[in-house]
Amino acid sequence: MNAAAYQDEVMTENTIGHIFDGTFHSAQTWPARHKNYHIGDLTAPQQCEINTGNKIMGSEFFRTFLLDVKKRGASDLLLTAGASPQIRINGTLEQLASPPLHKDELQHLVEELLSERQQMMLESYKAIDFSRDFEDIAKFRFNIYFQRGAPAIAARIIPDEIPCFSELGLPKIIQEFASRPSGLFLVTGPAGSGKSTTLATMVDYINRHRKLHIITIEDPIEYEHHHMNSIVDQREVGSDAESFADALHSMFRQSPDVIMVGELRDLETIHLALTLAETGHLILATLHTQDTSHAISRIVDVFPAEQQQQIYFQLSQVLLGVVAQQLIMTNDGSKRVLACEIMRVNSGIRSLIREMRSEQIYSMIQAGRSEGMITMNESLRELLALDLIHEQAALSKTTNPKELLRLIEAHV
Repeated sequence: MNAAAYQDEVMTENTIGHIFDGTFHSAQTWPARHKNYHIGDLTAPQQCEINTGNKIMGSEFFRTFLLDVKKRGASDLLLTAGASPQIRINGTLEQLASPPLHKDELQHLVEELLSERQQMMLESYKAIDFSRDFEDIAKFRFNIYFQRGAPAIAARIIPDEIPCFSELGLPKIIQEFASRPSGLFLVTGPAGSGKSTTLATMVDYINRHRKLHIITIEDPIEYEHHHMNSIVDQREVGSDAESFADALHSMFRQSPDVIMVGELRDLETIHLALTLAETGHLILATLHTQDTSHAISRIVDVFPAEQQQQIYFQLSQVLLGVVAQQLIMTNDGSKRVLACEIMRVNSGIRSLIREMRSEQIYSMIQAGRSEGMITMNESLRELLALDLIHEQAALSKTTNPKELLRLIEAHV
């Protein structure tokens, strides 16, 4: 589309201003200094926000930032007072050719993006998660928070299509975990490592291949699942449930077979997830840990000391496996590839968990290649052998660089 055609398209909306709570307001923000922001070879005309329910239209300079995220294959858009907008491409931030943002501009945008109820939540908790579908661009997951008294916005694009296991670089054993009738499966890793996408892929696989009732609890809903062989009910914290724990409490009366929990955040949520796994449900959830064995201690340490032995026993009975993920830039800088550590709970690992000897699990993973297990260092070494990543990039992602160097030398 050329610039003239683009301008014809965006100027078909004749209302200059925005509609909020059914009342028209004239535009008093996002000044003309933004009107010449370019996306590629296009100049985006200035136009103000129109909030139409769940679809956000208008604010064309803001839309150009979102379009830049999609056009350039970026993952995130960051807006903060005193800095120009920045986008994250393959893990690296790049500044957009736009003037620094003012606090008042961001405040106005926040008011346009949020409902009154959401604004009250932001004022109370000083941060809020939600998602919005921008027509003809994409769906984005937002986190709005405060820094130095001013609002800041982090927006992550959500792909239209749910990828399959092979597209993510996940081994077939993850598909096997999605085929289990009950138990607890965990996806761990740092922020931005693709945990939500892995869970969405597992839910999509179950939806296509099994006839079950799936309920997801998300904050916010990211990927949208359509009913196929299964029924998929998606509940968003804040709009469909007060919290992860509240949503899990009601699960016992909703006849689910599979429950996807966006994040195991607190003692109550973890306790309910373990109980539901014990009562014959398949639980898929995420944690923020660097490796698979620390996922166990992360869960146990949430509980008081007098309860921890019981939690070790429960985990030994219900835990199916853990995958720890990291995304690493390829040699040519064109994309990021997945490195993962996989623990499959066999009888030996089950005994170690029950006996509270989780520090010995790593050696069991090393010896479990025939069962589909792999350490993070072995996964990194395989990516190096395929000449997909640089050695320095691999070393920056390992918690045991000496072991990784030994593995590299042993396979030269």
